Amino acid sequence: MPTHLNILVVGAGIAGLATATALHRRGMTVDVIERSLSPRSTGAGLFLTGNSVRALTALGLQERLTASGAPVPSQRLQDHRGRVLAEIKMADLWRGTADCVGITRADLHSALHDVLPVPVRHGVTLQSLKQSGDGVEVEFNDALTGRYDVVVGADGIRSGLRALVDPAADTRYVGQVCWRFLTDDKAGIDRWTVWLGRGTAFLAYPVGQGRLCCYVDISAPSPKDPTDGTADLSRFFSGFDPRVRDLLATPAGREAYFAPVEEVSGRTWTAGRVVLVGDAAHASSPNMAQGVAMAVEDAHVLAETLATAGDTADLLRQYAQRRLPRTTWVQRQTHQRDRTRSMLPAVRTFVLRHGAERLWERATAPLRELP
Repeated sequence: MPTHLNILVVGAGIAGLATATALHRRGMTVDVIERSLSPRSTGAGLFLTGNSVRALTALGLQERLTASGAPVPSQRLQDHRGRVLAEIKMADLWRGTADCVGITRADLHSALHDVLPVPVRHGVTLQSLKQSGDGVEVEFNDALTGRYDVVVGADGIRSGLRALVDPAADTRYVGQVCWRFLTDDKAGIDRWTVWLGRGTAFLAYPVGQGRLCCYVDISAPSPKDPTDGTADLSRFFSGFDPRVRDLLATPAGREAYFAPVEEVSGRTWTAGRVVLVGDAAHASSPNMAQGVAMAVEDAHVLAETLATAGDTADLLRQYAQRRLPRTTWVQRQTHQRDRTRSMLPAVRTFVLRHGAERLWERATAPLRELP
């Protein structure tokens, strides 16, 4: 029967843990391997949109999100000096789904670990993988072997399995570099709040326990760190609201984590009995805050699809066909937001003051529907 499938999940990030939990709840046997030697405890914060919270609640995480995170009642868009351009209420935008939440990545990862019904084998990687007509034989770096009905690549934007599934797909730099950090909320910021400059943006939102997640990005011609690794961002934000400058001057701000902003837009997610989920399949710019939502929705749809009768490889293709329009929509919306933010400041101010609610509603409406 389909529910007796034996499945290997490669990667124990958010996508991998959610997928393993969803598959197990559908009666499947699941193993999870993760290359890191211990559970992840690093990372900054996550803004969980209504569809993210809905998908995580379906895995049993509602109480943990409430206890560890912070409610995010609205998104406030401002110019670089702090003049409000628009205020979008999340209860209206995500009506019928769930309330939005800010949470640290570590707290969400811990919550997913706690609901996972199987152990994670840390420090383990795939050494080889060979498909046959009725399964996949794998060898691990610890000399153990296994045979599985399905192998799930949940190994992130740098996925090793993606090269097997779609050799032509790779990461694409989208024109911005970013920094993330967590700090105490001495600025009294109680909602998602962004300051927009010329080619620069500073975002802050609460993540619980009196902390803020801060996200900084700069338009840049190459994915290299323009601060040469010093994380001294002050010269890019000298004319910004004093609250921005104060947050950047904190110890956490001076040690912010740097990364280029990249996406993955391959359209082939399956090869035989190997399938990709989350960022391995469809990483997007974070400006729509849909990374967690798309990964956990992938988990639910994959589990639901594999729990039905049919040829396993065909079921995996059905999963990909069902998910691709939604993830493609998200990527297109991230491109639209990038075009909006790259407008001349005066034009952007006019557009956001008079049309932000309409733009946000159009981008969000399809995502309120169940995947």
